[in-house]
Amino acid sequence: MTVTETDFTAQWREWQAAQEARISAPHGFLAITSLNFLTEEPQRFGDAPGEWTATDDRVTVVLADDEEITVGGQPRTGTYTFDAIPERGGVNVEWKDAVIEVAKRGGYHVVRPRHPDNALRVNFTGTPAYEPDPKWAVPAVFRRFDEPRPVTVGAAVEGLEHVYDAVGQLEFELEGQALSLTVFPGYEPGGLIVLFTDGTSGRTTYGAVRSIHLPPPADDDSVLLDFNRAGNLPCAYTALATCPLPPPGNRLTLDIEAGQKTPHEKP
Repeated sequence: MTVTETDFTAQWREWQAAQEARISAPHGFLAITSLNFLTEEPQRFGDAPGEWTATDDRVTVVLADDEEITVGGQPRTGTYTFDAIPERGGVNVEWKDAVIEVAKRGGYHVVRPRHPDNALRVNFTGTPAYEPDPKWAVPAVFRRFDEPRPVTVGAAVEGLEHVYDAVGQLEFELEGQALSLTVFPGYEPGGLIVLFTDGTSGRTTYGAVRSIHLPPPADDDSVLLDFNRAGNLPCAYTALATCPLPPPGNRLTLDIEAGQKTPHEKP
């Protein structure tokens, strides 16, 4: 799992560039203009078409005569009801040059319009970060739980909670300390995600949460835990994100001076 320092730095810069491209994409999180929680009462939002309701686990939008959206490549007018949206799932609806995200977070249906000309995106200048240092890339062992353990964690939005299935813990040593972190399933099959804070959180790094995405563990359950790739979740940039917070056991006291720092756009 070791690489030369030159390769290490080059690979880190590729990772940082990909992080920046994702957050600042035309319809990425910096393009979000509002976060709207749906109810049974019809609501119209100034940055999205139609009147929106959520009833019986279904989201419905009623469009005015001069409004049209595109869902799954198909133009829609009048009244449209979405298929059931699972927790942490979502549908992107096209409207003019915007994307209207219809999603479910913490048990609530939400609508988040994303406009490419949003000032937060247009004025984005990049995320500061520590220079990569191989000393922060440490070997770890994945200890899988016999069964996933539901863990309730807070959210960046007050009053909202998320429930994630913890699949195990990473055990490692850093700066002479034996440490462990609870991990959740990642986005790629078999991958993992770590949500944590450390001694730098709220000082040089974003205070609420830091995250590391990891590939599937090797056959011997070894993992390279690279804190240089500790990234910011969208809530570090905008108050319109519903990001999860770390579980209590993932709040380290050690100063991990690696990865992305607090964004200039901190909400």
